[in-house]
Amino acid sequence: MELKLMMEKLGAPQTHLGLKNMIKEVDEDLDSKLSFREFLLIFRKAAAGELQEDSGLHALARLSEIDVSTEGVKGAKNFFEAKAQAINEASRFEEEIKAEQEEKKKQAEELKQRKAAFKELQSTFTQ
Repeated sequence: MELKLMMEKLGAPQTHLGLKNMIKEVDEDLDSKLSFREFLLIFRKAAAGELQEDSGLHALARLSEIDVSTEGVKGAKNFFEAKAQAINEASRFEEEIKAEQEEKKKQAEELKQRKAAFKELQSTFTQ
């Protein structure tokens, strides 16, 4: 899902099958997931010319690279700072979702406890 979202944000959306093929091409441990090491392998293979021109991995490497000789060091710095900021924002969003889920769990537990207390109190009156 993360790979799908990243490809969409880079402007190169992929089909489900395309994403599976992308993962399969660099999945060294055969777990059908991309580890950080395998993610870096994409760029190593791109630099060595080992990726097919029409593959999603080639598009990913092409869209994620920056030429320092063209952009300059300051341009590269800005590029990577923007990428890091986007990652931090996504991380904050995930934290907000987790906090919201924890709050819902807490509320559900409180409701469960109130119901149990009510049933206990109710049983005293029905006896």
